[in-house]
Amino acid sequence: MKLQQLRYIVEVENNNLNVSATAENLYTSQPGISKQVRMLEDELGIQIFGRSGKHLTHVTPAGKEIIAIAHDILSKVDGIKSVAKEHTLPDQGKLNVATTHTQARYALPDVIKGFMGRFPKVSLHMHQGTPSQISDAAARGEADFAIATEALHLYNELVMLPCYHWNRSVVVKKDHPLAKRDGALTIEDIAQFPLVTYVFGFTGRSELDRAFNDKGLEPKIVFTATDADVIKTYVRMGVGVGVVATMAMDDLDSDLVAIDASHIFQKSTTKIGFRKGNFLRTYMYDFIERFAPHLTRDVVERACLLRNQEEVDKMFEDVELPVK
Repeated sequence: MKLQQLRYIVEVENNNLNVSATAENLYTSQPGISKQVRMLEDELGIQIFGRSGKHLTHVTPAGKEIIAIAHDILSKVDGIKSVAKEHTLPDQGKLNVATTHTQARYALPDVIKGFMGRFPKVSLHMHQGTPSQISDAAARGEADFAIATEALHLYNELVMLPCYHWNRSVVVKKDHPLAKRDGALTIEDIAQFPLVTYVFGFTGRSELDRAFNDKGLEPKIVFTATDADVIKTYVRMGVGVGVVATMAMDDLDSDLVAIDASHIFQKSTTKIGFRKGNFLRTYMYDFIERFAPHLTRDVVERACLLRNQEEVDKMFEDVELPVK
């Protein structure tokens, strides 16, 4: 059994059983991968992948268990390499962060600016996607950190640490009726108008749906997007009333009116997640603390020693998180 074979079966699964795509990503040949997978299966005496002719069709039950262990082994190997680099090249390396547009555009710029100033020899790569894609990337080891509001809880492979709470604002043009009304905004007021907001499963969208459901109302959602800037563009076009993260409003939006909706929709919590058992470099701890100052190295290390996510969540029950 070789590490190369373990890496091949993990990457084949990551590429949806497409051996050609796997070979391209690993800069090797398709026949070479197929041969090594077959040799591993012959050695173990079981099939890791089911086949139809020359095509892989599914991962067998035994294959799922083997690939899960292979993930852990490869993670440990990467950890050994990271430990060595921590001692030989403490201020050099790379950092892959997977996150949503809202985090990348509004929450992370100052963090990244300070981080790059402190660690200029660390290559930082930002990957944007859906919360599920982001969490999956971290769970599979393709990203060091996943930063999102939704979906992180779906992955048992991740340690998830709370960073901050955030609220929503209703965004309208200056001549919109909601911009001129007196008194606190109500959900009944919002329900009268077509809505422009986040795609379901994105940036706390579930809290919006829950608020309407609790009042027995049906939101008139006419347009959804993954990008707060796109939502604001369609508000300007008069398509509907926008509901976005309050932090997504800035000085460039002076032509719009943002109405606080924190009393209507429950606050959401952004978390940072990373794979259990990963060795965190010094610069990784620095990044976490820059993003969430209460997550010091000592706090993160203590959280990593806990047995499950329930214990991690309990650890932060009495921590007062900042609100954005």
